[in-house]
Amino acid sequence: MKASDLIVKCLEEEGIEYIFGVPGEENADFMLSLEKSEKIKFILTRHEQGAAFMAEIYGRLTGNPAVCLGTLGPGATNLITGVADANMDRAPMLVLTGQGSTERLHKESHQIMDVVDMFNPVTKWATSIYNAVTIPEVVRKAVRIARTEKPGAVLIELPEDIAKHEVDSQPLEPRRFRRSVADDKIVDRAFELLKNAKRPVIIAGNGAIRRRAAKQLRIFCEKTGIGVLTTFMAKGAVDFDADYCLYTIGLGSKDYPTFAIDEADLVVTLGFDMVEYHPRLWNPHKNKPIIHADFLPAEVDEYYHPQVELVGDLAHTLWMINERLEQRGVPDLDLTRQQELRRLMQEELAMHADDETEGTLRPQKMLWDVRKVLGPDDILLSDVGAHKMWIARHYHCHQPNTCLIPNGFCSMGAALPGAIAASLVAPERRIVGISGDGGFMMNIQEMETAKRLNCNLVMLIWEDHAYGLIAWKQESQFGRHTDLAFNNPDWLQLAESFGWHGYQVTESKTFADTLEAAFSKAGPSLIVAPVDYRENMKLTRRLGEITQPCPLSS
Repeated sequence: MKASDLIVKCLEEEGIEYIFGVPGEENADFMLSLEKSEKIKFILTRHEQGAAFMAEIYGRLTGNPAVCLGTLGPGATNLITGVADANMDRAPMLVLTGQGSTERLHKESHQIMDVVDMFNPVTKWATSIYNAVTIPEVVRKAVRIARTEKPGAVLIELPEDIAKHEVDSQPLEPRRFRRSVADDKIVDRAFELLKNAKRPVIIAGNGAIRRRAAKQLRIFCEKTGIGVLTTFMAKGAVDFDADYCLYTIGLGSKDYPTFAIDEADLVVTLGFDMVEYHPRLWNPHKNKPIIHADFLPAEVDEYYHPQVELVGDLAHTLWMINERLEQRGVPDLDLTRQQELRRLMQEELAMHADDETEGTLRPQKMLWDVRKVLGPDDILLSDVGAHKMWIARHYHCHQPNTCLIPNGFCSMGAALPGAIAASLVAPERRIVGISGDGGFMMNIQEMETAKRLNCNLVMLIWEDHAYGLIAWKQESQFGRHTDLAFNNPDWLQLAESFGWHGYQVTESKTFADTLEAAFSKAGPSLIVAPVDYRENMKLTRRLGEITQPCPLSS
């Protein structure tokens, strides 16, 4: 068979469902082979970056890779931001790029660049196929690496002449392996630390939202009552209605939940990635005893020097600890401070539930209403901007993977293409993407893709006519900000021109009803709300007030 046919058959064998992308002449053979597939659906996007974000969100939601595709040169460079985002957010992904003929790769030639070298820093593995016979091994290895903890992106480059080669090979059968588990003696050491602690606290990172890990974590917390702080990407690891949920950390400022770490005599980290929240922010004196439980050993850092490392499958590690709790009893803990912190945070979250404003809407009110309208399994996707910080602090989840926030590479422009992918993965759920007017315009072209696919989703734009997060950070640091303002299109005309339903909300009392109305319509909807970002600096000042002195100090 032709090499391009073989690579499609290998992808089918791996269970690949979607390929998102923009083809070019250098991968024409592959596209013609893909056209014959009855198992893989190709989604034509309007920009390669949108394709990468779609593949990322598919990977985060399912745990399996999708493919994003581009041609050589500019097609490949357009993919790289979304690929880097997926890799640092730990989403399994395959990246497939075309390339010129191997006959001209050694010299200066039209659109030729070293794509593999360019992708090396933003993938777990990047390779080019120079011999069609190796395709089954390359694809099998690529998927295995992409899926293996911690998941990430893998690039396969297919030169146009190699794609045409005739080859007598067959796909390799995928054979899954069981992850290694932590040693019994090391788990015993960790359990001794836990038994001797009085005020332990858990920091759950994005590794803790794997389905089995979240289940075992909840069992552990039901037995012990130990409070859980989640990073942005770990929202939903525990139900926010549970008494042991201490909400989210990672804003970079002291907040009520961070006092649980200040007062802890043991910190247990589960699936923690320091790219989200550097330990110097929660262990500034380098004196916190730490148990590190993760799929991989701890990153070396002077502020993160664990006493014990439980390296192996996280769900199994938690199961081993839960077994010890059953056999040896639950430690005698003092968690009254944690419960007081939870109560203070609950009051903070509800403070603007009954806001009635006109002209602009407060972030807190919009998120309160979004949470009220969405069910436990519905999905919110955040773009990057000031709204992301409000979502992190004020929107909380019942289930894992129901609030997706880019928080490793933190690229703007992810919410719209991500919402498209989410609607394909979970068409029965309500999907809402929240973006600033800056981030939304970065991939606005995918509005056409959403309409073409007739995706049931709602995009909510918080409009402030500026790069609000940069303004917030500059004002916090310097007392003023540089010129960050811009103009916007007529949003309702824009929605109409793309065939979307369009809504504009200027009164807080109508916001929830507008959101419900948008969800009642088939196809994509756009809601635009002018946001009151005066709340940004108010929050900065409030955080300063509530942390000096500690509200729980004796």
